[in-house]
Amino acid sequence: MSIGRYGHRASTLANGSVLVAGGNNGAYLNSAELYDPSTGTWTTTGSMNVARYMHAASTLANGSVLVAGGENSAGSYVNSAELYNPLTGSWTTTGSMNAARYFHTASILANRLVLVAGGYNGAYPTNAELYHPLTGTWTTTGSMNAGRYFHTASILANGLVLVAGGYNGAYLTSAELYNLSTSTWTTTGNMNVARECHTASTLSNGLVLIAGGESSAYLTSAELYNPSAGTWTTTGSMSIARARHTAFTLANGLVLVAGGYNGVYLNSVELYNPSTGTWTTTANMSIVRYMNTASILANGEVLLASGYNGVTYLNSAELY
Repeated sequence: MSIGRYGHRASTLANGSVLVAGGNNGAYLNSAELYDPSTGTWTTTGSMNVARYMHAASTLANGSVLVAGGENSAGSYVNSAELYNPLTGSWTTTGSMNAARYFHTASILANRLVLVAGGYNGAYPTNAELYHPLTGTWTTTGSMNAGRYFHTASILANGLVLVAGGYNGAYLTSAELYNLSTSTWTTTGNMNVARECHTASTLSNGLVLIAGGESSAYLTSAELYNPSAGTWTTTGSMSIARARHTAFTLANGLVLVAGGYNGVYLNSVELYNPSTGTWTTTANMSIVRYMNTASILANGEVLLASGYNGVTYLNSAELY
């Protein structure tokens, strides 16, 4: 890439390209660039109107990319949002969220609205809101039962959104479900281990795999959420504890977990097999990466881009 960054966001476009936007490399960034899988090259594209780090990004049904919130200077949280148009390579502002936030989650619902939940803005907001692509506006929806950031959000096969874990002054085991039809949140079973900065991966059998993270220590543990029962069960532990790593469900059903941090920056990679509930190590990344992004390409490869290695903000990328 033309510039190193971490805490950025990556979005896969309809044409198969990957858009990387924002982040931090000692300064807050508004720059963006595109990866072309057919050539293996990066090109710069239009810059965002607002520099932002740890924002949310969502690819909408019309092909544009919505970015919302984030941090743009020390302690300055933003509620602004903007849209990237792949046809013109430019950004336009859209309606602002009702609350500034970063480290929040964004989920595209069955009705194509975008649900934003939680985050941090000097407090831990419980409020959630919906972006309406047709009008470019935000409306508030039901509030979560617990404010949280560093949590995960997963869309279940039944259309509910599962939010799990995070931090709000304490490390959380709690989880809750958003129901679009009622605009309400209901609590569901607690995780077995409190955690933040973990990953959540939806498996082909409909279960959700939560892996790693941190609480009083960096975690190797993993657990599975069963939407039918609303309960969590422990599954095999990773070989290496890690937080702020990346995870992706591959076409073959395995879950790839890569990089992260556990007191040292990691290049290790391992695979979770849902049929056995076990993890196996696989080839390491070429360099250590922390707070990088992972994007699955049309050919099934996973693009790992940028990140931080404890010394340098990385501009490199690699394919698994």
